[in-house]
Amino acid sequence: MNLLQELKKRSGNTCELCGATNNLEIYEVPPTSTGGLDGSLLACQTCISQIEGNAELDSNHWRCLNDSMWSEHRAVKAVAWRMLNKLKGEGWSLDLLNMMYLDDEELAFAKASDDHLDESEKIIHRDSNGTILQAGDNVVLIKDLKVKGSSMVAKQGTVVRKISLDRENAQYIEGKVDGQQIVIVTQYVKKV
Repeated sequence: MNLLQELKKRSGNTCELCGATNNLEIYEVPPTSTGGLDGSLLACQTCISQIEGNAELDSNHWRCLNDSMWSEHRAVKAVAWRMLNKLKGEGWSLDLLNMMYLDDEELAFAKASDDHLDESEKIIHRDSNGTILQAGDNVVLIKDLKVKGSSMVAKQGTVVRKISLDRENAQYIEGKVDGQQIVIVTQYVKKV
């Protein structure tokens, strides 16, 4: 059985967010790179276009989250949480957020994409040239760096592959150098 068939079976052939039955598609919940049943949901085109910002956010459409936020599936709960956060200005969405429960792993997954934040709240990581860094990017060190807590020195010109971003501080990224996971200050790297 392919993913679409599994999602249709799981959802009863309806949008897992609003319950619509037309124009259903697979939506891989960012930042999931593997997708699959645990990282995807079946959603209608109306929901997907508003989630991705291709259509204006219609707060009345999202009143359906009153039901879908109780889903047993991680991907559905994560999107419900993100959309409720985007609609914080509405009184009803804040009430639903206060009722919603996510365990630590589900909450970390829901927060991982920054979709729930306003543009002014997002933490943006930039390299030494001001280029925006994304999780999974490759960077090169522009200076020899001593690694705190060890005798290791990360040499200038070393390529650090598939970096991860510190979600609380725009100045820090993480990556592996010589097989050791280290924290690197963004002003000492350049995006490759």
